[in-house]
Amino acid sequence: MSIVNQSEPTVSAISDRTRPGVNHIDVTAPNGPIKLNIPTKPVPYHTVKRLMDILVSSCAMVLFSPLFVGTFLAVRLTSKGGAIFKQKRVGLGGKEFMCLKYRSMVTDAEELKQKLAHLNEASGPVFKMKEDPRITSVGRWIRRWSFDELPQLWNVFIGDMSIVGPRPPVPDEVAKYNQRQCGRLAVRPGITCLWQIMGRCNIGFDEWIELDLKYIETMSFWGDVMIVLKTIPAVIKGTGAH
Repeated sequence: MSIVNQSEPTVSAISDRTRPGVNHIDVTAPNGPIKLNIPTKPVPYHTVKRLMDILVSSCAMVLFSPLFVGTFLAVRLTSKGGAIFKQKRVGLGGKEFMCLKYRSMVTDAEELKQKLAHLNEASGPVFKMKEDPRITSVGRWIRRWSFDELPQLWNVFIGDMSIVGPRPPVPDEVAKYNQRQCGRLAVRPGITCLWQIMGRCNIGFDEWIELDLKYIETMSFWGDVMIVLKTIPAVIKGTGAH
């Protein structure tokens, strides 16, 4: 697998011959190595998951094409800057990729983040503000309905992400992970996950990590289907959306 750099985590999976049905996910993190025991998944699960990612993402991009166009125009016509925001994220095995979103913040949001660091309301290495001044009026609306994440269907289609999996972190966050937290890099990141359906920003970082690790250790085809189905009412209710 690709390695981000020498100071960031890398992940590899190897069979544990002493424990049938178990794989070790070896993560080499800045603070030392970690082994995460992952139940072996049958080959059809991984194959079906990838095929479903391709099928669902391609169909969704066609089905939601009016939303794509409407959101693009709403963002482009109401604030300065392009409609698409590209951000470097960390995916499977520490491999970096460009995550796509509709821009929901002002164009200099990354620079302003440093000035707002002391107002961070989230625990752990992530940055969250309920009343983030960087978010535009349209941006607040598209975040409420998760329209800002529609372009990530393309990330799913090309294989950077999956429909279901831990949300992809930014490199600065990963650099602050401890050994256990690096375990969430053992699978391809996703658009939705347990965190998404159980409160999103209302959940603390440590609980967020535990939910991701729980998903990794118990992931199954039907589990993925249930998470997708539960995502719909979670998005409608807007619970924990910032």
